[in-house]
Amino acid sequence: MTKVQLKKITTKIGSGATPSGGQSAYEQSGISLIRSQNVHDFTFLKNGLAFINENQANNLNNVTVLENDILLNITGDSIARVCKVPKEILPARVNQHVAIIRANKNVDSNYLLCYLQFLKPYLLKICGVGGTRNALTKDVIEKLLIELPDLGTQNNIGQLIENINSKIELNNRLNSELEQMAKTIYDYWFVQFDFPMSAEYTASVGQTELEGKPYKSSGGRMVWSGELKREVPEGWEVKLLSDWIEISKSGDWGKESQEGNYTEKVYCFRGADINGLNGLSELKPPTRYILEKNKSKILEANDLIVEISGGSPTQSTGRMAFITNATLKRFDLPVICSNFCKPILLINKKLLYNFAYYWNSLLLEQPI
Repeated sequence: MTKVQLKKITTKIGSGATPSGGQSAYEQSGISLIRSQNVHDFTFLKNGLAFINENQANNLNNVTVLENDILLNITGDSIARVCKVPKEILPARVNQHVAIIRANKNVDSNYLLCYLQFLKPYLLKICGVGGTRNALTKDVIEKLLIELPDLGTQNNIGQLIENINSKIELNNRLNSELEQMAKTIYDYWFVQFDFPMSAEYTASVGQTELEGKPYKSSGGRMVWSGELKREVPEGWEVKLLSDWIEISKSGDWGKESQEGNYTEKVYCFRGADINGLNGLSELKPPTRYILEKNKSKILEANDLIVEISGGSPTQSTGRMAFITNATLKRFDLPVICSNFCKPILLINKKLLYNFAYYWNSLLLEQPI
């Protein structure tokens, strides 16, 4: 199969700049300014998308983004992430941390996107050469060798990739909508206390006609809680989150290779894998070797993993992931988590969403 340099099959390779004034110069709406935080592997995230005005955009006309353009992160910790621009955010420009790669008419852009993703391990290997900060220069990008089958084969591969990504995007939208529905129901039931009254309760108060009606709005009995300084449904108790936890294990890091009594080969989830476990990024936990006596640390279905140390300015310590049977089936070895995470198991598995809601609410109120 023919290999050609990237610059020979593209009409543009180039990055932009940040408007004078930095973030303070951004607008509430206008022309999109794409930054590295928007570019993920095969996925464009609109969260944090910045906007600039017409005058600022005119100064960046040389990095105008067009439909089907490929976006490549070229600096920083997110280097080598690559995706296609979604047409709904156009018109757009890119800043200095993102490069535009525009395929010519003889190259399928979806195929090229796939191949650049295939090259990611190589890009990560070479990006730090000759400098103190990870960076991919224009010269390096232009000289990348791309295997190029005939256009028909490219189109077939590209269409397959597009179909898969479309299904992933649809699933992500459905998940977001279901999550929002769950939050709305939770707020309605457990914050406003308008959960549907049970047959047992309505019978106990002699008002069976209220079965299924919203509790507080339909006159359900409320009592004052001195601890919460508010009214709560009669019979409810105030407890600590720790009262819901049955077991808490500890993490382990073991050894990189088999050594002495470190004979049990496992995959190890780190704080860096939390997003992957939650379906927000790649999931590539390393393999480690632990002591046989530490097999009790192996994760099981229904365990929760909480990151207890580490974090970053953009990702608070305390992020959480839920382990399911489907999670475990993805791996051909047992799994543990590192010392920077804490596995816990709830006494009542039905309390999972309540626990997650309260935990995440606490993080939002006071990030760790």
